[in-house]
Amino acid sequence: MFLLKILVFLHAFALRTTRGRLLGKFRGMDFGAIETIGTKSGKLRYIPLLLVPYEDGVILIASMGGSDNHPSWYWNIKACPKIRIFWKGQTLNLIAEQVTDEKKAELWPLICSFYASYDAYQKKTKRNIPVFNCQPIPGID
Repeated sequence: MFLLKILVFLHAFALRTTRGRLLGKFRGMDFGAIETIGTKSGKLRYIPLLLVPYEDGVILIASMGGSDNHPSWYWNIKACPKIRIFWKGQTLNLIAEQVTDEKKAELWPLICSFYASYDAYQKKTKRNIPVFNCQPIPGID
């Protein structure tokens, strides 16, 4: 577990400092670092995640590998939906909105086209995996 935490930290650090240029692609998938504010700590938190391009922003999937628990970043985004993403050489200021079940069903084929295992994750867990539509905050560049 300790080694995994170190690898996640290093991946997020590389993505953040290079705005996703370094380690931003893995097996053809786009990764970026999301910056959130910790719900309990109030500190900035960075996590590398697979990003699905959508409209002018991205979709985030809180799958946690099909775990029965939400990832910690899910709670951070629910508490403070203003996030920053370091991706493809850019820094994006976005607002994250959890989509409805109907919208999730509409987006699910697109999401699974980027990473087919999401479907297996949803079948593996009892929880409804949350999906966030993250779009630019009007007036902020």
